[in-house]
Amino acid sequence: MKHKLIGLLAAGHFITDINQGALPAMLPFLIPAYSLSYAAAAGIVFAANIASTLIQPLFGHFADRMSKPWLMPLGLILAGCGLALVGLSSGYGMILLVAAVSGIGIAAYHPEGARLVNFAAGEKKATAMSIFGVGGILGFAVGPLVITGALLAWGLKGTLILVAPVCLMALIITAHFKELSALGSAAGRKKAGVVSDKSQDEWGPFVRLNVAAVCRAILFYGLNTFIPLYWIHVLNQSKAAGGTALTILATSGVIGTLAGGRLSDRLGQRKMIVLGFAVVSLCLPAFLWAKGMAMATLFLILVGMGLSFSYSPTLVLGQRYLPNRVGVASGFTLGVTISIGGMAAPVLGRIADSVGIWRALVFLLILPIVAAGIALTLPAPARRPKR
Repeated sequence: MKHKLIGLLAAGHFITDINQGALPAMLPFLIPAYSLSYAAAAGIVFAANIASTLIQPLFGHFADRMSKPWLMPLGLILAGCGLALVGLSSGYGMILLVAAVSGIGIAAYHPEGARLVNFAAGEKKATAMSIFGVGGILGFAVGPLVITGALLAWGLKGTLILVAPVCLMALIITAHFKELSALGSAAGRKKAGVVSDKSQDEWGPFVRLNVAAVCRAILFYGLNTFIPLYWIHVLNQSKAAGGTALTILATSGVIGTLAGGRLSDRLGQRKMIVLGFAVVSLCLPAFLWAKGMAMATLFLILVGMGLSFSYSPTLVLGQRYLPNRVGVASGFTLGVTISIGGMAAPVLGRIADSVGIWRALVFLLILPIVAAGIALTLPAPARRPKR
C-alpha cells in the first residue's frame, strides 16, 4: 500500500469536502438573508448535487480511458471558489448557479481520486478506501465549523474564506503530478500489483448495490441538510449549536469509516454494509424520539457511525463488481448516488414546510431497512484471475 499517495489523495478529499460540509451549514444564514422557505433552501443543496450527478459519470469514464490527475486540482478550485461566491451573490438564482459550479468541481475530484486510491491500495483496498473516506468525512466535519465561524464574524462575505484551502491543496497535488500519472498509467498499475482483469463486469449486483447506496445518501443528505435546523427549531438551540451538531454527526462518522474499512478487509464488504444499515435502523428512531440534548446527541453519534460503516465497503464492492471500469464504478458509487441523495433534499424541504422538520425526518426511517434488505441479496464478486 502506497501510504504517501493515499495520504495525499485523502488530504485532497478533505479539502474538497469542506465545501460539501459547509453548504448545509450556510442555510440558517441564507434563509433570513434572502427570505427563503425550507424548500428553497434545500434547493441550493439540490443545485450543487444535480450538477455533480450529471457530470460525474463522464469524469469516471474519461479517467478509465486515460489517467487525468489534473482533474483533481481543477475540481478543488471549482468546488471552493464556486461556494465562496455564494456570499457575494445578488439573488437566489445566482446562488443556485455558483452552487452548481461547486458541485461540478466536487464531481471532478472524486472519481479520479478514488480510482487512484484503488490502484495504490494493494490488497488492503477497504482499509485504504476508509482512509480516503475519512478525509471526506473530516472535511464534512470541519466545513460547518469553518463556515459558521466565518459567517458569524464577517457576515455572508465570510464565504470567501473557502478560497484559500482549495488553492493551496491544488498546488500541492500539482507538485505530485509525476507520481500520480505514473500510478494511473497501465505500467504503474502493474508495478503497484494491480492485475489486468478479464472477468465480466457484474452490472446486476452493481445496480442493486447502488440502490442501497442511494438510500444511504438520502439519509446522509437529509440529516446533513436538516440537522442544523432541527437543533434550532425542534431542540431550541442556537445557530452555533446547529453547526456543532453537524460536526458531531460527521466526526462520529470517522470512527465508523475506519472501523468499517478494517473489518471489511477481514469479514467482507457485504457483512459490513448490512451491519451499518442495521445500526441506523435501530438508532435513527431512538434519535427522533430522544428526550433532551444528551440523548439526542448520543443517538446522533450512533447514527453517524452506522452510516459510515458502509462507506468504504460499498465503494470497494462497487469497484469489484465493475473491475474493468473502476473509474465509472467510483463515479457512480461515490458520486452519483450521493448526488441523488442531495437531490432528495428539496422533497424533504417541502415536507418540512408542510408538516415540520421532525415529521420530515420520520419519513427517512424506512430507508435503512430497505437498504439492509437489498444488501442481503448481493452476491460475492467473481474471483479475479491470477497472473
